[in-house]
Amino acid sequence: MDRSSISGSISSSGRIKILLLGLAFLIVAGILFYTYDIVQRLHEREQRVAGMYARSLEYIANAKAGEGDYSFVFNEVVNAIDFPMIETDPASSLIKNVRNVPLDSTWDAERRERHLRDLIREMDQIHTPIVVAYQDTIILSRIHYGESPLITQLRLLPFVELAAVAVFILIGYISFSYIKRSEQSSIWVGMARETAHQLGTPISSLLGWTELLRSHAAGNVAASETLAEMSNDLQRLQKIADRFSKIGSRPDLREEPVTDIINHVVQYFQRRIPHTGKKVTLAIEANSDELVSVNRELFEWVIENLTKNALDAIESGEGRITYTITGHHRHVFIDVTDTGKGIDPKHRAQVFRPGFSTKKRGWGLGLSLAKRIVESYHSGRLTLKESRPGVGTTFRIKLKR
Repeated sequence: MDRSSISGSISSSGRIKILLLGLAFLIVAGILFYTYDIVQRLHEREQRVAGMYARSLEYIANAKAGEGDYSFVFNEVVNAIDFPMIETDPASSLIKNVRNVPLDSTWDAERRERHLRDLIREMDQIHTPIVVAYQDTIILSRIHYGESPLITQLRLLPFVELAAVAVFILIGYISFSYIKRSEQSSIWVGMARETAHQLGTPISSLLGWTELLRSHAAGNVAASETLAEMSNDLQRLQKIADRFSKIGSRPDLREEPVTDIINHVVQYFQRRIPHTGKKVTLAIEANSDELVSVNRELFEWVIENLTKNALDAIESGEGRITYTITGHHRHVFIDVTDTGKGIDPKHRAQVFRPGFSTKKRGWGLGLSLAKRIVESYHSGRLTLKESRPGVGTTFRIKLKR
């Protein structure tokens, strides 16, 4: 799989996420609209019931003595009211009747009056009071009414539904992310161990052939030097195979001096940088030789990946890479700083993403692998501390002391 196919899969994954988010938005919008429609219809029903009650009072007030049977008004209309309602005089200064308003029996008259007045103000903000009039000219009273418990619960229902959907989406996202990480981890481990297995046999064979050639090249200085370089490269290949074989297994951690590990990596690159045509200075700055619990092989791999990334960032041909080691309480910080081109702000959130790379070659796995080794195997942190275009970049490793 090349970088373009990796980028394509990432782009496809992004489109699927956008599609799922859009679908979720439509579902939530549908639920909200449906609930709002129900609330509005119930709201209108309560308005009609309140209006019917007011018209009934008007009918009773306008009827002549002895006319009609008012049992329907009191048995059907009044009993159908399940929302709070307060009847006052025309000026709303005297409370005449109260229905469906919970009142504490321990309250005194002043506190009861204050509570009802506050409730009337709240009701008037929701509904305009209904006027009860005698022969459409004389106002007898005003009906103040609020919302039934059912409407109140329905108004809260969308938020409960949204919370439930949010929790469901969060659980689904966490589960999906966990499964995806597990799959990626299995792929990492499988590829690493298969690579180690495939490299092991030819490397062992080449080491044997090198020893055989060395015995035949005794006395030939040029041949001996060539064989020595071949042996060094083969040992390097053997170290790479050993590193891959450690991926996926519990690494053996030991107390190691950080400066010594970084110095070993620096010496390796100092021998090879001249062949790249660049003039890059590698410098270690440390006030003391800090000890950390690491697997030396894997941690050297991290420093190598950060160094390769820094060398690729230095495009001018000349530059500097600095390894700054500082101890602070229970942690050790290792800053790898280069004087390269820096990272574009829009790419900073993606630098550790597998498959992401701004280089023309490579799979974009170096920083991702380094982060995995530091955080999964050493319980540390690898972060992009700082980057300024045209000035340089600093990556920070945080390890327990």
